[in-house]
Amino acid sequence: MTLRPYKHVLPIYQPIVLFSKNYLPMARINLKRATVLLVTGRAEPVDLIGKTWQMRSPSLTLEIPEYIRLRAGNSDRIWKTPPVNRREVLRRDGHRCQYCGSKQQLTLDHVVPRSQDGTHTWDNVVIACAPCNSRKGARTPDAASMQLMKRPKAPMHPVVAFAEQFWKEQKKPSLI
Repeated sequence: MTLRPYKHVLPIYQPIVLFSKNYLPMARINLKRATVLLVTGRAEPVDLIGKTWQMRSPSLTLEIPEYIRLRAGNSDRIWKTPPVNRREVLRRDGHRCQYCGSKQQLTLDHVVPRSQDGTHTWDNVVIACAPCNSRKGARTPDAASMQLMKRPKAPMHPVVAFAEQFWKEQKKPSLI
């Protein structure tokens, strides 16, 4: 005997895509949060082809679409990159040495050393373990015969990263 879910049970954790006022996809939220945003007037439905769900109360039936958009918000918001500091570089590099992959004795390393006019910027700072950092010394990775696992770059703001992933998913052909 197989049990099937009751067909009128509402999937409360159904993901709803939340867009900013400027139609930038910001996050996936659950149906409960989407309902609160719609009922309080802080969001409005976006007319895209997609699923809709009905939320019912004794006096109200509310249609919740798959996509909603915030009505208010700072439209001039600038997505800043975080400052270059140890915590943020560790997060970007996955708490791994960028030369050998070790997770022990991690330090900050300037790819082009500051003694050779290297800057303290996202594209010049990586995480290195203490042995790799001392082996590299005040040389470039090429001069020390060491190779970086990946090229350093500034991290992407989480909202921008979500938007990029969302649009990639939209381009994939549907299997249904």
